[in-house]
Amino acid sequence: MKRYAYFEGKFVPIEEANINIQTNSFHYGTAIFEGIRAYWNEEKQQLFGLFFKEHYERMLRNCKILNLQVEKSADELVDITVELLRKCQHREDTYIRPIAYFSDLKISPKLIGYKTEVAIYTLPLGDYLDLSKGLKAKTSSFHRINDTMIPARCKVAGAYVNSAFAKTEALLNGYDEAIMLNPDGTVAEGSGENLFIVRNGKLITPPSHSNILEGITRNAVIELAKNELGIEVEERPILRSEIYVADEVFFTGTAAQVAPVVQVDHVTIGNGEIGAITKKLQEVYFSIVKGENKKYSHWLIPIY
Repeated sequence: MKRYAYFEGKFVPIEEANINIQTNSFHYGTAIFEGIRAYWNEEKQQLFGLFFKEHYERMLRNCKILNLQVEKSADELVDITVELLRKCQHREDTYIRPIAYFSDLKISPKLIGYKTEVAIYTLPLGDYLDLSKGLKAKTSSFHRINDTMIPARCKVAGAYVNSAFAKTEALLNGYDEAIMLNPDGTVAEGSGENLFIVRNGKLITPPSHSNILEGITRNAVIELAKNELGIEVEERPILRSEIYVADEVFFTGTAAQVAPVVQVDHVTIGNGEIGAITKKLQEVYFSIVKGENKKYSHWLIPIY
C-alpha cells in the first residue's frame, strides 16, 4: 500500500510531506489538529468515514481562536480527505490527522502576520485503548489547563503537553489512563478523552465549561443514550469522590471510542467489570460506525 498525504495544497507521497525545522508552529505549538476515524467493514468490503464534516467544522471554529486563516471550507476539507483515503486504499480501520499551522520560517510566539497551511495524513489504527477489558485510571497530579491559559475546548497542539504529563504519570505508575481535575477539584476529562459516569441508571458527564474538549464522540454517546437506551443524561460538575462511588465509568473519544474504566486510584468501580450500560453503548456505537445500522447512516460517508 502506497501512502499519500495532503500537504500545503497538493497530494504527495507521505515521505515528501515534511516541514522545515524553522517552521513557526513547530516551535510554539500554535497549531490546531483533529483526529478523525474511518472504519473498515470486512463483510461489506467497505470503508466508512465517521463524522467528517463535524470534525472539520470544529477544526475551523477552533482555528478562529488561534487566528489560523484556513482558506478551505469544511465541505472542501471533507472532499480532500475522501480523495486522500481513496488514494491510500486502506483496508482496515484508519485514523485521519488534519493539522492547520503557521508555516513561516520565523521566530516569534504570536498569532498574527503568519501564513496558514493545512496538512492531512492517514494511518491504520485499531483500538487506541484496550476495549476488551476494563481500564485502570489514575487521578493525575497535573491539573487540566483552563480557558484563560489555553482553551481546552480546542485541539491546540501545544496544549497536549498537559495531556502528556498526565498520561505519562499514569503509565509510569502502572495505570492505563489518567483522569484530570480542574484547579477547583472538579473532574475535567482524561488525557485525550471525555469522561462519563453512571449513577442510579443516569449518565452524568462534565459540562463544556469544565475545561473539556467539546467532544464529537461525546455528543454521539449522549444522543445514543437518550434515543436508543432511553437513559437520562445530565451535564454537571463531578467531584473526584463521586467517581469512586459510581456504578460505571467510561471514556469517549474518536481514538478511545467507548472505553470502560473498572478501577480508579485502586478503587474498584461497581463490581469491577464492564458495566451493562457501557457495554450496550459500545455495541450500538460499533454497529453504527461499521455501517450496520441504517438509522444513523447520516453519520457516515462511504469511501469505497
